[in-house]
Amino acid sequence: MYFKSVELHNFRNYKDQKVEFDPKLNIILGDNAQGKTNLLESLFIMGLGRSFKTTNDKEMIAFGEELSRASSVVMGEDRETQIDIVYNQEGKIIKVDGLKLSRTVDLLENVYVVVFSPEDLRIVKDGPEHRRRFLDRELCQIKPMYYSDLGNYKKILKQRNSYLKEDAIDRDLFEVFDESLVNYGIRIIEERKRFTERLYGICGGIHKDISNGKEKLAVRYETDIKDRESFKEKLRESFETDRVRGYTSVGPHKDYLGIFINGKDIRIYGSQGQQRTASLSMKLAEVELIKQETGQNPVLLLDDVFSELDVGRQKYLIEAMKDVQIFVTATGIEQGLMEIMPAGNVYYVDNGKINLYNKQVNS
Repeated sequence: MYFKSVELHNFRNYKDQKVEFDPKLNIILGDNAQGKTNLLESLFIMGLGRSFKTTNDKEMIAFGEELSRASSVVMGEDRETQIDIVYNQEGKIIKVDGLKLSRTVDLLENVYVVVFSPEDLRIVKDGPEHRRRFLDRELCQIKPMYYSDLGNYKKILKQRNSYLKEDAIDRDLFEVFDESLVNYGIRIIEERKRFTERLYGICGGIHKDISNGKEKLAVRYETDIKDRESFKEKLRESFETDRVRGYTSVGPHKDYLGIFINGKDIRIYGSQGQQRTASLSMKLAEVELIKQETGQNPVLLLDDVFSELDVGRQKYLIEAMKDVQIFVTATGIEQGLMEIMPAGNVYYVDNGKINLYNKQVNS
């Protein structure tokens, strides 16, 4: 599975642009703020129908324009798929092979995309919300039902939080909110647990290889909700506290993904090098997990990550990903690293214009 081409119209800083891609390696060079990440963003939305940079779809529309369009051709094992996404002031329209989709969830499974950027180091370094976002983003790709459950859970949670702020409250209505929250929330927790267990089984071995056997990486999904009844009970117990705070204090939206090296919490005790290695291990495990779950190779988007990794980790990443299509953005790449990369295309981006710079990296 790989991107054959993308065509952009009024997308971010791209006025009109069409690019043909190499099935294996595509290196996107250019100065900062020229559109390198915007190009990767246009590919990412083909997989999930949303950006990895923002939750506001209108940001995809170029300044001063009314709408934008991103179109791609995806090559599978035995078929070619056309994906078109149009953004306007009212929302977005998604078409697959010319057929308009009624739900974003119906876009899933046409192409699998994994993005790795300096922001993804927050999976390890920053707070619980970044780790939950990591789990949710990856599960949404491989489990369309999870995508629906998560959307419904967030909708009910927003309604419950809003109602908590009302002066007069009908407890019977709260029972309705809580029942729905539990229904969706339990399914979310169960899928997160399964995903984390499988992730742990893969990334532990990867991290061991990268660290030459010196470190043991462990990931664990942490929740104080055991089952439906315990979730209901905790919602009842926290009701008065939630009323005072104005938000729901228990549920999967408060759970945590623990990441440990040699038994120690990496967020607190890990060095910068360990944190980067752990983040890389988890991303490579994500790629492998998608392969196992779907039988398809995902597309890997590397957004300016080589500047964050040392030479050893750079080489490990390239060697490990030789069987998937890779997009690499950078202001420049060292000659030594270029020499170990597979054959592919090099492009140069300047102010929203993409030009093919070199058709072969290596033969």
